[in-house]
Amino acid sequence: MKKAMIIILSILGVLVLVGAGGFFYLTSGLESGENLAINPVDLQKIEDGTYAGVYESGRWTNEVAVSVANHQITSIDVVKAVTMESPDVTSTIINQVIKIQNTTVDTVSGATVTSKAYLKSIENALTQ
Repeated sequence: MKKAMIIILSILGVLVLVGAGGFFYLTSGLESGENLAINPVDLQKIEDGTYAGVYESGRWTNEVAVSVANHQITSIDVVKAVTMESPDVTSTIINQVIKIQNTTVDTVSGATVTSKAYLKSIENALTQ
């Protein structure tokens, strides 16, 4: 009986540690991501080509390839998606950026940090 109790307590202890680690992973960087500043880009300074942009912050790390022709963003391809990606959020942000030709778009409600993570990688592609 004592041995069974030790096994049960050990299993419960492991589950608590795994749960706490998962919670930490899911929320790490949340506040800094919400406060991340997204700056406008000046497409008149961008030559034709495809530019790689990366944003690194835990589960919001992502990489994009932004193509520019005649000072216009023609396409944005996701090279590496954020962890737990929502394809709808990703396509909404990309389509908005292409539509207004800048990174100063509204974030997707309920996905602010993911939206800003993609916007920052697009900004980084066009400013570095």
